[in-house]
Amino acid sequence: MTIRVLGVALAFLGFAWEASAAPAVLPPKPPTIADATPDAQGIKRMAVLRGLDKITGRAIDINAPIGVPVRFGSLTLTVRYCHTVPPEEPPETSMFVQIDDNPPSAPPKRMFSGWMFASTPALNGLEHPTYDVWAITCKTDDPVPAVESPPSSTTGVAPSPAAPARSNP
Repeated sequence: MTIRVLGVALAFLGFAWEASAAPAVLPPKPPTIADATPDAQGIKRMAVLRGLDKITGRAIDINAPIGVPVRFGSLTLTVRYCHTVPPEEPPETSMFVQIDDNPPSAPPKRMFSGWMFASTPALNGLEHPTYDVWAITCKTDDPVPAVESPPSSTTGVAPSPAAPARSNP
């Protein structure tokens, strides 16, 4: 009986030691398209923006699901709308973005609220003393519709009409 109690106590101490060795705070999972708020048609979209940290010189792609605030440095980016035209049209991506600056010693301040266009990044990109942000593209969970092809003949010859029935006199 005492050996069993001693074994249980050691097992509990070992479990407690392993639990204390684990990190207390796990990093949040990266945002995915599944986190996005669906639009009126039920399609979920995710904007891809590029952020430049002017201090380090690093450019980072930022995945921002629609309606989900995403952090980039001291900035919080919230994309409200994102659209990329189909591939058969001239390329263009447009998105409505709201960007707030959250410095540690001051209240949040809206730095940008407006449209960004991938074809003209200098026109409506965020210019901040530390960061630049501009639009790249949009991703969607909408499956690509199948292209219907016209029916084709394998021989290239039109089928002949059925032969009339013969009667024997």
